[in-house]
Amino acid sequence: MSSVAITIPERLERNLRAWEGEPGAAWLAAAPTLVAGYLDRWHLTAERIVEPGGQISLVVYVRRADGTPAALKAGLLTVETAEEHAALAHWNGHSAVRMLDADPAHAVLLLERLHGDISLRSLPEAKANLEAASVLQRLWVEPPPDHPFRTVTAYAGSLRDLLRTRRDLPVCAAANALPLIDEALETSAALLASEPERFLLHGDFHHGNVLASDRAPWLAIDPKPLVGERAYDLAWLANDRMETLLGSPGPEAAVRRRLQRLADSVEVDRERLRGWTLFRAVEAGIWSLTVGDTTSAELFLEFAAHT
Repeated sequence: MSSVAITIPERLERNLRAWEGEPGAAWLAAAPTLVAGYLDRWHLTAERIVEPGGQISLVVYVRRADGTPAALKAGLLTVETAEEHAALAHWNGHSAVRMLDADPAHAVLLLERLHGDISLRSLPEAKANLEAASVLQRLWVEPPPDHPFRTVTAYAGSLRDLLRTRRDLPVCAAANALPLIDEALETSAALLASEPERFLLHGDFHHGNVLASDRAPWLAIDPKPLVGERAYDLAWLANDRMETLLGSPGPEAAVRRRLQRLADSVEVDRERLRGWTLFRAVEAGIWSLTVGDTTSAELFLEFAAHT
């Protein structure tokens, strides 16, 4: 129910067309009708489309039938997003956004409304990392029995296969990325040879995915859940605000200090954190090259070179 036109934010359209190709374009064409259907189904009144919104999802601020504010989130169903609802259900609002309703088959979620314009990016880096580490520690819980989540071993293994394949692409040679790719492949193989612990992980944890709320100071959003070791989850946080570290005097020392502080703050093995940070930065950098985002690719690869 709404007099608000369901439109697609520019960033979402650009990302899905560039990153997901035909499936992304098809989803974008169907999204207004899809969202309108859920407004009716769940008796919601749309207030506004969130701009710029999510990187890969359409977010609409809504009111429930009783007037409660909420957020309707709809996105393309992928292997990474398929179990978001299951992770949110398991956390049940504990350090994460609370899920109010869901249709997992169509990747549509009804969530409590947070302060979408206030993320940890609004804080100075040191303070943001402290708050982020606190949220992460509360999210790292034992997964449910017979859980549906992919393991770090399986997921990182599939990323290694892709990275090995992409190594032969001309763009990788042109970017002088081959030594970093080889190091990332070797390092990740050693990490995957052992699995020291099994926690439910967020999977895509960074400052932008932690929002302010009325219920708690900070709550995590947008998980791409995995089960495995905490160092893998922490590695994506270590990559956050790369441009700040790379622009500082002595960037290599600055990167190493960040890794040490993050590892100490949550009692994670520093060398495993360093290894996963290297792998995730190189993998993200090479993926960015393949979709034509050379600016991000250069940042990720330069960061990886300093780990």
